[in-house]
Amino acid sequence: MMKIAALAACAALLVTASAWADMGKEAQPLKAMAGSKAEGHLNEGIEHYGMGHWDIAKKHFTAGEQADPQSAEAHYDLALVLDKTGDHGGATAHFQKAHDLGKANAAIHDSEILKPQLRM
Repeated sequence: MMKIAALAACAALLVTASAWADMGKEAQPLKAMAGSKAEGHLNEGIEHYGMGHWDIAKKHFTAGEQADPQSAEAHYDLALVLDKTGDHGGATAHFQKAHDLGKANAAIHDSEILKPQLRM
């Protein structure tokens, strides 16, 4: 019985250590290009995203995308929060738009969350 408890404790420790190792590796929202009409909205959204306020971040990212529909960063940020809130279809559509518009943005093209969404 003690061996089972010790084994369970070791397994729990490994799972916890793995979770800690993955922290900080999560995709983060991107700031808008300077001068973009989306800039203020994305800055607000990024702040709320960092606090886990998904619904508020979504409102700001949506406003940013509407203010500047050509902003790859706005589409990318909106895709991140849609993914967080379970709207995976919406996330995929905005990841695609971000990919198409953000050809010069390495952070978008190298994104480890975007690639599987677009099956790259």
